[in-house]
Amino acid sequence: MGMFRSLHIHNYRLWFIGALVSNVGTWMQRTAQDWLVYDILTDQDAAAMGIVMALQLGPQLLMAPWAGLIADSVDRRKLLIITQVSMAVLGVGLGVLVVFGHAELWHVYAFALALGFVSAIDAPARQTFVSELVKDDYLPNAVALNSASFNGARMFGPAVAGLLTVVVGPGWVFMINALTFGAMVFVLVTIRRNELRVLPRSAPGRGRIRAGFRYVRGRPDLMMVMLAIFIVGTFGLNFAVFIAAMARTEFNTDAGVFGTLSSVMAVGSVAGALLSARRDRPRLRFVFGAAAAFGVACAIAAIAPNVWLFGLSLVPVGLFALTLMTSANAYVQTTTEQVMRGRVMALYFAIFLGGTPLGAPIVGWVSNAYGPRWSLAVAAAAGFAAAAAGLIWAWRSHHMRLGFDRTMSRRRLRLTFAGRDLTDGRDPADGQKTPADRR
Repeated sequence: MGMFRSLHIHNYRLWFIGALVSNVGTWMQRTAQDWLVYDILTDQDAAAMGIVMALQLGPQLLMAPWAGLIADSVDRRKLLIITQVSMAVLGVGLGVLVVFGHAELWHVYAFALALGFVSAIDAPARQTFVSELVKDDYLPNAVALNSASFNGARMFGPAVAGLLTVVVGPGWVFMINALTFGAMVFVLVTIRRNELRVLPRSAPGRGRIRAGFRYVRGRPDLMMVMLAIFIVGTFGLNFAVFIAAMARTEFNTDAGVFGTLSSVMAVGSVAGALLSARRDRPRLRFVFGAAAAFGVACAIAAIAPNVWLFGLSLVPVGLFALTLMTSANAYVQTTTEQVMRGRVMALYFAIFLGGTPLGAPIVGWVSNAYGPRWSLAVAAAAGFAAAAAGLIWAWRSHHMRLGFDRTMSRRRLRLTFAGRDLTDGRDPADGQKTPADRR
């Protein structure tokens, strides 16, 4: 079918281009904001960066049930236009304060919190809107290409932001980001509405939020994926904290190097997203396997002796982080009933991003107290813990078994996970789909 098969669909192709432009601006603002907090408004305070991340992502926890219900109940295209315009206005507001020299740390906190509330509504609508652009057979590929777009933008956005931050200051970077939201608004206005898929919406009535919780509670596989994402998202994906701390405190470099390191990690992220795009279906073993590999990559980055080797080690960090995130995202979406997707994806993002308010300040404190290398050690431990939780669940729920093949042609140990023979890569002899495959 091809790695880029979803791009043959007109509406998705427009969406991809608009998202790429907007994502470049988003990464530019994130990089400029991180440096503004870490090196301009504070004296290299990693904990302050953690607070900003917590404020920006905290609303994911508070608003998840209502945001998911909104995404399941209203016209997602119109909702996305409102959220994109709102985020552009917030970018302009913060940019004006910084350009005219009036910005203080509490201003950044306030704008981060406001952006967090808007993003909490935007995230489930944006994720589930992809289902209206492509059919379900193409959905894993479209999700992977979305990740490739987001992380492809990371290759350019941080590097450009780092240069502009040095030359003209972070305020103008915020203003440029506000303009890039126009690309998404243009796409949403000009998209061929007659070619959008008509998906079922949640019927009015009471108990719809509780129904979303009951649905997830009745799916142990979804609960384990969300647990793995919570562990890694809380303690492992605080990239801004440990890259800024390693760049400035450990290696004594400037904003340009910080932006370049973020872009280098994006090389691995794009590779992970594109490899995911080649797969027809997301599988649980990719989620838990990528978590373990992420732990190994973070451990290697933690002991890098210089900035060059540290930058090189960020490539596998990005690759396995994106393999984990893309596989988990696609698995949750494709195995969830259409009428429930908004609520389930809202819970997914609440767990994925909402854990950061708990983890980011802790990781920042570890960096301040024990050094930035130990913040990477925390990330490594998170990856190992997520993988261990997944393996224990798979073993107890009979998705993983170790046995002995007694056939005359094969006298050997056989390890199976979710019905697949991992010793030779072939499916079991019965040829039947596993419960995870049927979902």
